Amino acid sequence: RELGVQIARDLHDQRPLFVAVLKGACMFQCDLARATPLSDLELDFLAVASYGHSQTSSGTVKLIMDLRTDIKDRTVVLCEGVVDSGLSVSFILDLLASRGARSIKVATLLDKAPCRKIPVPIDYCGWRIGSEFVIGYGMDDKERLRNLPYVGVVEEA
Repeated sequence: RELGVQIARDLHDQRPLFVAVLKGACMFQCDLARATPLSDLELDFLAVASYGHSQTSSGTVKLIMDLRTDIKDRTVVLCEGVVDSGLSVSFILDLLASRGARSIKVATLLDKAPCRKIPVPIDYCGWRIGSEFVIGYGMDDKERLRNLPYVGVVEEA
């Protein structure tokens, strides 16, 4: 709710497009949109791959599903479940900027700043966490556990 109110305050005179990075940010994006008291916002989705079936980023990011919306001259709120290395967010920011977005704001549920390899701007952040691997609320471990209604930490056996 707090992030939604802050976004509405900042973007009150605009028609923002909330872009979720699938699959991890889908629940966060929907809840954030519902909590943003603006009468005119849109949702779209894109997907990138950098993890595969590992708990650490491969270092290579590729676009695997693109937006359906033209973002030229639009205000975009990029919704991420967790920002860790910064590689995916940097890749997406460059992509969106190349398509003529008027402005791009980054909203993340979780910021794993200790894992950052490259700096990226985060405009709206739910919580800052350490380097633990998180699951639930859209985030997964090898495509499992996304449906948990909370965020949990995977502990090594």
